[in-house]
Amino acid sequence: MTHSDTKTRILDCAEQMFAREGFHNTSLRNLTTLAGVNLAAVNYHFGSKEELLQSVMERRMLPLNEIRQTKMREVTKQARELDALPAAAELLRAFVVPTLEFKNSSPGARDFITLIGRSLSDPDETVRHCFLTLALPTFKTLFTGLEEALPEIPSEILLVRMQFIMGTLSHVMCTSHQHFFHSPEFPQPLTPNALIEQLMIFIQAGLEAAR
Repeated sequence: MTHSDTKTRILDCAEQMFAREGFHNTSLRNLTTLAGVNLAAVNYHFGSKEELLQSVMERRMLPLNEIRQTKMREVTKQARELDALPAAAELLRAFVVPTLEFKNSSPGARDFITLIGRSLSDPDETVRHCFLTLALPTFKTLFTGLEEALPEIPSEILLVRMQFIMGTLSHVMCTSHQHFFHSPEFPQPLTPNALIEQLMIFIQAGLEAAR
């Protein structure tokens, strides 16, 4: 196994165990057993358990952030070229669609989503702090763009509504692969594309609602 293969194997197994067992409940001994490597390999590639967590987060977050940032900046750039305000709906779509598409981007993506879900409810700050530090620049880009798009909405109200949107998006990310209401009395779930469109309608209405 090459150094690159070993590092990827450790990252894959760490992502899986952090998601399913929790960061603090994952021992390096169990992780190395699952990965088929020794502790020296973890220390060589990552240095510590916390640095391993940082690498797990960066591997997924940085490419996703780049996609969302690029799309949002393009919306703002095109609006300025037309001497117009950016459209809130287009900014939201630039953020939301890549986020929802992420869960099917690779075999381990759903474990990563589970890890983020755990971090938001875990009393310990370790994983949450790592996630929010990486996510903050992209959130700021969205917030700044929406401030420009919706100047009639006070910034403090806009920020609260963005928090509502993030909560809704997190829920959809964690449950959209399941039929939430398991009963023949309810309709079958929407297709992924139809789900995205309904989510866009829902969050845009809440974002742009009159005070």
